[in-house]
Amino acid sequence: MSTSNANTSNVKAGDASTGNGRVALKRRGLGMIISSPSGAGKTTLSRLLLQSEPHMMMSVSVTTRPPRPGEVDGRDYHFVDEAEFVRLRDSGGLLEWAEVFGNFYGTPRQKVEEAFEQGRDVLFDVDWQGAQQIVEALRCDVVTVFLLPPSGAALQERLRTRAQDPEEVIRRRMAGAAGEIAHWAEYQYVVINDVVEEALADIRAILRAEHLKRERRQGLSTFARGLIAELEQLRTA
Repeated sequence: MSTSNANTSNVKAGDASTGNGRVALKRRGLGMIISSPSGAGKTTLSRLLLQSEPHMMMSVSVTTRPPRPGEVDGRDYHFVDEAEFVRLRDSGGLLEWAEVFGNFYGTPRQKVEEAFEQGRDVLFDVDWQGAQQIVEALRCDVVTVFLLPPSGAALQERLRTRAQDPEEVIRRRMAGAAGEIAHWAEYQYVVINDVVEEALADIRAILRAEHLKRERRQGLSTFARGLIAELEQLRTA
């Protein structure tokens, strides 16, 4: 997705103050993908990240599977029939999609693009395959983070203490974890989730650094030119 509009703002040096002494430039929104093997703490960290970042929203997937008890359309998923899913997929309305156990899942494009234009960030909860599709679709508008457990033993313990899955399911998840972790090098950042608070701080630091990238700050070129002109006027006054 192009960021060529990043320098079209009319912000001038001296006119971009927030009132507290800081310069305020508009910013295009950013997508953040966090992937991990099951049990690495992605769900907990995603929840904490959304709580701590008021301008971030969770991407809500679209699916053809029926709602489960307690699920709400538009909050947990956008529930659609297969014909509507195929229409979205074939018209370019999905950033990524996959078929899982006979049901289709995908990430709607429109809501994400609207959020970016409003300067809002979007968090994606997808695996490495979904991450590849989203990166291809969004290019420089997305940053990727892979979450690792501190050790295999810690991952196994976390899976067991969740007390949600039988031992056979835990063994299957452990077997699949190595295959998922093998894709860590495809991500821009890697965070080891040993202490949750520290891992959250690392992810927020990544988000802050990405916010400050030159191409994401709208009006920065105009601001810099205005600053140069202002200094020239001061020099010759």
